[in-house]
Amino acid sequence: MLQVGVQTKNVVEDKCPEEGFALLKRAGFSCADFSLNSYLLNTSLYQSEVNSFFDRSVQELETFFIPHKEGARAAGIQINQMHMPYPVYIPSGTKEVNAYLWNNVAPKSMSVCAFLECPYIVIHGFKLAYFLGSEEKEWAQTEAFLDSIAPMAKEMGITICIENLYDGIAGHLVEGPCCDAGRAVERIERMNDKYHAEVLGFCFDTGHANLAGVDMENFITALGSHLKVLHIHDNDGISDLHQIPFTFTKTRENKSSTDWDGFIRGLQKIKFRGTLSFETAPVLSTFPDVMKFDTLAFIARIGEYFSYCVYRDGSPRL
Repeated sequence: MLQVGVQTKNVVEDKCPEEGFALLKRAGFSCADFSLNSYLLNTSLYQSEVNSFFDRSVQELETFFIPHKEGARAAGIQINQMHMPYPVYIPSGTKEVNAYLWNNVAPKSMSVCAFLECPYIVIHGFKLAYFLGSEEKEWAQTEAFLDSIAPMAKEMGITICIENLYDGIAGHLVEGPCCDAGRAVERIERMNDKYHAEVLGFCFDTGHANLAGVDMENFITALGSHLKVLHIHDNDGISDLHQIPFTFTKTRENKSSTDWDGFIRGLQKIKFRGTLSFETAPVLSTFPDVMKFDTLAFIARIGEYFSYCVYRDGSPRL
């Protein structure tokens, strides 16, 4: 069976993180996606607003997160992946903010990742294709950023994971960075060859794929062993809602909005043995707080279903 994980956001609180990790364990999870991005919100960054959290030294950040590390360990939860605060570059942002994100937030995020003994950290590539005129120029900027933290990744034994994104153009959602699996594989292999280490991998996001109309089965199959982590969540094909899988349908005949069968087939084909990690934190603020455990347990149950399908190469009778 595959391990199942979920975001710590809306579950693990700074005042008593051990309670949140224990709740995840009771609900049926064995892993956690540590929501480092919740300490510097993208909604604030897009307004060029930066808080002081990452002004702390690395030692101070490690001290701050000691209770989280100990709480996860006590509960038997592995922090198997985390999300670096994003965006790491804002096209309309000031030079000062972008320099702060690149030179301060990014390397300190790597240090936190290493402190929590987390093997994977997910980043968002730069959304610059429509500013620079081509996807190739956009990637060149993302690669320059990756080069700034790749030596840390090699030294710390961390794999940075690029993620398939969407973008918004004239009121329409379109493919964003890293939506071409073939190009992603070539770039991952080139960077890993450059550093003689597995410093770069891929995070496949089901919600973003659904919004951009990506063929999940073919995309995952093309990624192969370069697929390291997952962001599993659902939407209506219109907005990035981060809801529970199987929530949305296209028709009254209840055909799912997201191609979950294709998702499963893709994971089956590459014999995926990583963690089935759900990026569904907003769900926990939708349901009443007294239903938090039940909601988490339901998500974990879906993870169990996916696990049976992928690991045993078939649909289980649960």
